[in-house]
Amino acid sequence: MFQDKYLTCKDCGSEFAFTASEQEFFAEKGFTNEPGRCPSCRAARRGQQRNNNSGFGRREERQMFPAVCSGCGVETTVPFQPRGDKPVYCRDCFSSRRSNW
Repeated sequence: MFQDKYLTCKDCGSEFAFTASEQEFFAEKGFTNEPGRCPSCRAARRGQQRNNNSGFGRREERQMFPAVCSGCGVETTVPFQPRGDKPVYCRDCFSSRRSNW
């Protein structure tokens, strides 16, 4: 049925075996492409993707700007650069004003 194949890794250029059992597994899963990377490069790539997390499930830290609340006068931080032409509210004052709309 399947026989071992020897492929060349597209990352490191080394030759690696695509074994008969791996080919059978790929066929069972419906994969049509052969692996392009050797097992060690695949593992390194998976580890790199986990570390980067590709933005999935994690937000980049938002830049915050200092401001003085127009409602209560407390010093706070907001996720935008206040321009001075509109009021800026702390979280509590913003929430209470929002519930009154």
